[in-house]
Amino acid sequence: MKFKVFAATALMAALSAPALAQELKVGSQNMPPFLDPGRDHSNVGQQFYVNTFDVLIDRDAAKADADFRPGLATEWKRIDPTTMELKLRQGVTFHNGDPLTADDVVFSLNRLFQPTFAPYAVRSRDRFGNFKGAEKVDDFTVRIQTHRPEPLWETLLNTQQLMIIPAKYTKALTGDPNVAEDSDFEAFSLAPVGTGPYRISEYVPGERLTWERFDSYWDKKAPLEKVSMIRIPEMASRITALKSGAVDFITNIPPDQIATIESDQNLKVEGAVTPLFHLIIYNTQHELMKNPKFRQALNLAVDRETLNEALWLGKGVVPTSHTFPQFGELYMPEPVIFKYDVDEAKKLLAESGYNGEEIRLDTSATYYTNGFLAMQAVSEMWNGIGVKTRINVDDKWTGGDPTMNVRNWSNPMYFADPFGGFGVMWAPGGPAESEGRIKTDAAFAETFDKFRFSEKVEDRKAAYAALMERTRQDPPFLVLYQPYESWAMRKNVNWRPLPGHIAYVLDFRNGAIGID
Repeated sequence: MKFKVFAATALMAALSAPALAQELKVGSQNMPPFLDPGRDHSNVGQQFYVNTFDVLIDRDAAKADADFRPGLATEWKRIDPTTMELKLRQGVTFHNGDPLTADDVVFSLNRLFQPTFAPYAVRSRDRFGNFKGAEKVDDFTVRIQTHRPEPLWETLLNTQQLMIIPAKYTKALTGDPNVAEDSDFEAFSLAPVGTGPYRISEYVPGERLTWERFDSYWDKKAPLEKVSMIRIPEMASRITALKSGAVDFITNIPPDQIATIESDQNLKVEGAVTPLFHLIIYNTQHELMKNPKFRQALNLAVDRETLNEALWLGKGVVPTSHTFPQFGELYMPEPVIFKYDVDEAKKLLAESGYNGEEIRLDTSATYYTNGFLAMQAVSEMWNGIGVKTRINVDDKWTGGDPTMNVRNWSNPMYFADPFGGFGVMWAPGGPAESEGRIKTDAAFAETFDKFRFSEKVEDRKAAYAALMERTRQDPPFLVLYQPYESWAMRKNVNWRPLPGHIAYVLDFRNGAIGID
């Protein structure tokens, strides 16, 4: 496959050219190395999919509560406790000109429900283990079967990972055009095609992406003719590009830069508390970290309110438990799972058998806004109760490294249910256990099963509370806060983060953005 790569002179010329009324130029802190909604669940990647792809069951992104509505499926009904039937929208066209049919939907769903490609298997295990498969009834009717009655049908069918991709196009990318091969999925991630309001006209992995309006889109047309995104990793450089007019919009603005940007009469900042936790994770299987009392002491020694004030100017949210307001009836802020108590921390530290060993704190220099600064502050707090620490800056992911002791991470709300936050990350066999950081037992698995599959909300809620109590007694992590993330833009750009989206989504669809 061939990909167009611009020379540096052409790139700088594109950035310095004046913006058209219907063109937006964006400076992004990070750009993904691939684009495939089924494979991805990164903070960086999930910014990009909503403009290019559609889901079967949509939701109103302007509302925090789940308000489901037709997407590529016009209607759906449960045939029996383990079967749902969906009627597909007719007249939908992929960006390459192929018409959408049930074959594409079955292909898209089964790549996650019955995965053969290793990255899909990971996402399937995280989210879709209860789904048996999808089958075609006719050209515009699909049935989906689960192993057990599914309490989260609409919620899970709305997820990014189940966005629809073209079957014929994907299978023809490499090898046998009639067979889906791993190399096809790798190729698709570099040349993605969807049914959304913008088609990707150019993509240089990790560097640059260009969207163009897709005039054959089945719903309301995109408001912009073109969106050009370029990676500008340094914050100062992003702000300079915005002030100079090289770009119209930039991402990842820390709170201490808001006043500086807003002092420019041509610029403004939009921000929101993000549906994502910054947290600290522990390798509970490492010899130094095995004692739960030691990890309890570390949790109690972190003054999270001070971190919020110092790093987020008090704009973040410091929760007492692992829960988001978007969970609706399952929102549960009452349990005090995380608190600050230095005296209790010192007592538990003395009981833990800690002998002054050095604890390694892994962090990335730039991936998380204020992430490195937070780890420096946490290190000082732990030093204050007598724990010796060393910060290790490593942009590589070390969560599966058996020598890792502690690392900062994020736990997004991947969808508006506790299973989409706590559940995806900390399930038996989920990412934390599969990478070797935790080891669950039969009691945990039994409680998790009740949390995941109970039909009654009160039963799920009780199981959820029990799981959070387990994380207090034997902590695999510490939730620090929900960060207050900001985006800066020229004053003629009308955009703000919508409460119904998962973290960091850059929604440029009709109704989400306008340029005066």
